[in-house]
Amino acid sequence: MPDFAPSWRRSIAAFALLALPLVSMASAAQPSGQPSVYLEELTSPELRALVASGTTTVLIPIGGTEQNGPHMVLGKHNVRVHALAGAIARQLGHAVVAPVIAYVPEGSIDPPAAHMRFSGTLSISDQAFEAVLEGAARSLKQHGFRHVVFLGDHGGYQRLETRVAERLNRQWAGHSPCRAHALTAYYDAAQEPFAADLEQRGFSKAQVGTHAGLADTALALAVDPALVRSGAQASATPDAAGVHGDPRPATAALGELGVRRIVETSVKAVRSMVAADERSSDLKTPRR
Repeated sequence: MPDFAPSWRRSIAAFALLALPLVSMASAAQPSGQPSVYLEELTSPELRALVASGTTTVLIPIGGTEQNGPHMVLGKHNVRVHALAGAIARQLGHAVVAPVIAYVPEGSIDPPAAHMRFSGTLSISDQAFEAVLEGAARSLKQHGFRHVVFLGDHGGYQRLETRVAERLNRQWAGHSPCRAHALTAYYDAAQEPFAADLEQRGFSKAQVGTHAGLADTALALAVDPALVRSGAQASATPDAAGVHGDPRPATAALGELGVRRIVETSVKAVRSMVAADERSSDLKTPRR
């Protein structure tokens, strides 16, 4: 019987192998002898030692559990953001990745709307989602992190990430060096720039699509081929339920174009955020 539930570790291993030809993508695999970039794979003393030695940036990856057409698994966003956040953290250095937030707003539950019309989608309220982000950020601040970065793989909650970050920064201003950030550049890189890459290779906007189409499916294949049911992909049509685009031409090689864009864009944006945080903190530190 086929294994329809790949573990986080298998997903990361698959991504590591696929990412090797790319711009080193943060070394793809964890360097031998180096601590994991994933907070949940560390012990408490190990994490405390990392923070004390300068690992003060933490990424909070946000996924979502939703329908992805007849050919992709419900947890696509969770696996994808976990793998890509790890690649980003490795390339950044001095950064770790918090556990993935898999419960996000997906539309009205009763009556069901948007993705909630399809089996398996899970939805929570905006208020509950914001409370989880805020609690996670406050916890990480308490443990000594100075740069808390939300990065979301789904478009529906980008504005909520920004709202939480702005609210936390207002509350922390003047008495804490910690800052929260919504890394919207992560999501944006997978949209128009990646679509343009695909269109330059002869694919139409209609094929690229906006959900479960060519772009979305290619990214999933690049991260972990087990996220996609090959038989269902081959027989899917652009008008299939839950599909906006054409997933049939998608390949892992095309998805690697998007992976490169997402990782490189995100690393650059986080470095800029961290530098701005440090400059701001330095300006507020009294000189002797």
